[in-house]
Amino acid sequence: MSFVYASTDWVAAAATDLASIGSSINAASAAAAAPTSAVLAAGADEISAAIAAIFGMHAQGYQTLSAQAAQFHQQFVELMSRGAAQYAGAEAANALQAASTDVLGAINAPTLALFNRPLIGNGADGLTPGANGQDGGILWGNGGNGAAGAAGASGVAGSSGGNGGNGGSAGLFGNGGRGGAGGAGAQGTPGAATSTGQPGGSGGAGGNGGWLYGSGGAGGIGGNGGNGNPNAVTGGTSAGSAGAGGNGGAAGLFGKGGAGGTGGNGGDATGSADLNVRRDGVSGLPGAGGDGGRGGWIAGDGGAGGDSGRGGSFQSVPNTIDAGVDGAANTVLAFDVHAGNGGNAGLFGHGGAGGNGGYGGDGQSANTPITGIGGYGGHGGLGGDGGNGGFFWGNGGNGGIGGNGGVGGAAAAVAGNGGAGGAGGNGGHSGLMGSGGVGARGGDGGNAGVATDAAGHGLTGVGGAGGLGGDARLIGSGGHGGDAGNTGTTASPALVVAIGNGGAGGGGGLLFGNGGGGGNAGLSPSGAPVFQPTSGIGGDGGDAGLFGAGGDGGAGRFGQPGGSGGSGGRIYGQDGTPGPA
Repeated sequence: MSFVYASTDWVAAAATDLASIGSSINAASAAAAAPTSAVLAAGADEISAAIAAIFGMHAQGYQTLSAQAAQFHQQFVELMSRGAAQYAGAEAANALQAASTDVLGAINAPTLALFNRPLIGNGADGLTPGANGQDGGILWGNGGNGAAGAAGASGVAGSSGGNGGNGGSAGLFGNGGRGGAGGAGAQGTPGAATSTGQPGGSGGAGGNGGWLYGSGGAGGIGGNGGNGNPNAVTGGTSAGSAGAGGNGGAAGLFGKGGAGGTGGNGGDATGSADLNVRRDGVSGLPGAGGDGGRGGWIAGDGGAGGDSGRGGSFQSVPNTIDAGVDGAANTVLAFDVHAGNGGNAGLFGHGGAGGNGGYGGDGQSANTPITGIGGYGGHGGLGGDGGNGGFFWGNGGNGGIGGNGGVGGAAAAVAGNGGAGGAGGNGGHSGLMGSGGVGARGGDGGNAGVATDAAGHGLTGVGGAGGLGGDARLIGSGGHGGDAGNTGTTASPALVVAIGNGGAGGGGGLLFGNGGGGGNAGLSPSGAPVFQPTSGIGGDGGDAGLFGAGGDGGAGRFGQPGGSGGSGGRIYGQDGTPGPA
């Protein structure tokens, strides 16, 4: 906050001086008006008369401008005078403010002595790295924000990033504080043989909202993982995994849940500077997204889940000739890296949306013309599930989209496989009245790496399955199932091994409501795959309750069956149409 210091006496004196200066200027202008505005001609000829007329016009123009300047000067003096009065009023208000501060201090003194917490007032923000925000006043006040975690210290044995501080909680009335961001992990030291990237810190959790009214604070973002050693002599070094995003804070009786924090990005692995050493660094896993906070017990929407981070890639060393990359980008199966789930509502309110899955890292192309191996693309993260709607009323939250898989690295002999797309998140269930959330689309599979030798092309990444539609409880329609992600491209259609399945639609309400439609199976741009028996099937449509139509089934691909149509209402309603093959 900026402060301005002013002396009201000086401002008032300046306004008086300006007024006297204006009076002197007006007097001088009046004195000059008569001899300048009526200039006589020097002779009886036309030229002398024209020159006299020009001087007269100039004098009249000067008098006009002088009058305008005097008017502006008068307005400026009035503003200065008003400013002096306002500064004087502010000084008087400062005295009242000091008095109110003394009163507030007297009110807070007993609770500070007993509970180390004020009765009224906002909690202080965390000041040191990773410090928690202080709680707000017991009666009224917002929680303080958590401080960001410290970045990891550099060095051969670097350190992990620090966790972010948690946000402070409110009292009876107020919002929770925001969680601090996680610190980034230290990067590998250049040239050191064993120096690896370090993990990033987790984001802090958001503070809870007021017990009676107030929203929860947002969770902090996760810290990025550190990159591996960029010039390791005896082999590639691994990178650090990223920190998870913090969970959002819960609301009290009334209010919204806080959003979950975004997960950090995984660090990039690196190669070797030794011409005869195989590069074997492993890239860092992405951070999971934080879950959204619960909405108010009586009324309030749940918070949205945080997105998960991006998987690390592989950084090659220029002019390196070695055996190539082996599993460069996130070859560890990352199906457990999940985006945050949406928060549930209480009695009335909508469920929060699930977070989106992060992208898998790309595999590095091999440097060696003959023996190099292309790196595998990383798998995309799973989308978060939507939160459930309020018990009496509220829609379920939509699921989060699955992350796309990474691209496989190119090579001469053996190229890398594309990463699988992450599955879409499921839609949340509704309350007694409301619609189920929509299942999300699966992520696209990564493109296969291309090899000079046609026999060495990589496999395509399979598109992620679509999420399930959420069910309605009593009155309402079921959510639509998500479509599967598309399979990655490849130079050889024979290397397309599978495509993703569509998600099933949610069921309609027990009393009344239509079933949700099933999602379509994914597409394969490179042609028909070599099918696995359970691949490429459309999602089933959801069933209706007593009254309502069943959902239509999703489309299958390349001769695989489409989803079954949902059953119509037991008392009234038509069945859904089966999906095409």
